[in-house]
Amino acid sequence: MKKLVSTLNLLREEWLRYRKQGIGGSDAGAICGFNPYRTAMQVFYDKTSDDIEDIDNEAMRQGRELEDYVAQRFVEETGKKVRRANAMFYDEKNPFMLADVDRMIVGENAGLECKTVSLYMAEHWKDDKVPLSYQMQCYHYMSVCNADRWYVAALIYGREFKVYTLERDEEIIANLIHLEGDFWTNYVQKRVLPEPDGSKLADSVIAEYYKNADSVIIPLQGFNDKLKRRQELVDLLDKLETEKKQIEQELKIYLGDAEMAENEQYRVSWKNVLTNRIDSTRLKEEEPEIYKRYQKTSQSRRFQVVAA
Repeated sequence: MKKLVSTLNLLREEWLRYRKQGIGGSDAGAICGFNPYRTAMQVFYDKTSDDIEDIDNEAMRQGRELEDYVAQRFVEETGKKVRRANAMFYDEKNPFMLADVDRMIVGENAGLECKTVSLYMAEHWKDDKVPLSYQMQCYHYMSVCNADRWYVAALIYGREFKVYTLERDEEIIANLIHLEGDFWTNYVQKRVLPEPDGSKLADSVIAEYYKNADSVIIPLQGFNDKLKRRQELVDLLDKLETEKKQIEQELKIYLGDAEMAENEQYRVSWKNVLTNRIDSTRLKEEEPEIYKRYQKTSQSRRFQVVAA
């Protein structure tokens, strides 16, 4: 491995820009289709756009701030020593593969990934298994750093602390390199969108990538079978929605004036809820200047399918 840049005192925006130069460990699971929160299409947009994708939330902030604690617990649990790498590395054979690791193990050809896990996600860590997305992250790091193994220390809030060991697996790493190389060469570098996966994340990326519609009409070719299947799905969804509504209506009649009904398996509620909304029509008529002052215009593209 070779050092791309020192991360010591590196500003977050600069760090995010360096990440655009290749595929990082946290991207690996998404490219393989194992990350439930991030898709290959989202990784593609991050690498090809000029925008800086600074995804952050409370859970991610807590993970960063508790990283030192998790690393120290790992030291106490295993007796091993760890050190910060303070650098972003790249693989000389596959320079599109980047690694910014949490810790390296002193005196051992290995690294450490520190994770904080909410109780809601604890189920994914049972049976002494690391979630697949994080496994791919660790194999990615093993590839870039040419390491023999990678440890994962997971703090499950308020419940337990776990340590896992992933040994180097040449077959997995070779497949990962192939997938990442194909993604980087044939999609990122050629600016070709990956195949959509039906997720809301894919919707948002496509909408961002193709913001504006030109006033042109192109031939519709090769989609007749898929459009036919789409209409079948629309009809099926309508039927299922009607059936769901019917069950809900039967339950409402059963509840009558009661707020709740329950048994050993289910609890059904039909409560009073107060909702406050602005009467925009009235506001526009009676206070047009105020309405205009707070009016917000947004642009989007409306998708429709109409049978000929």
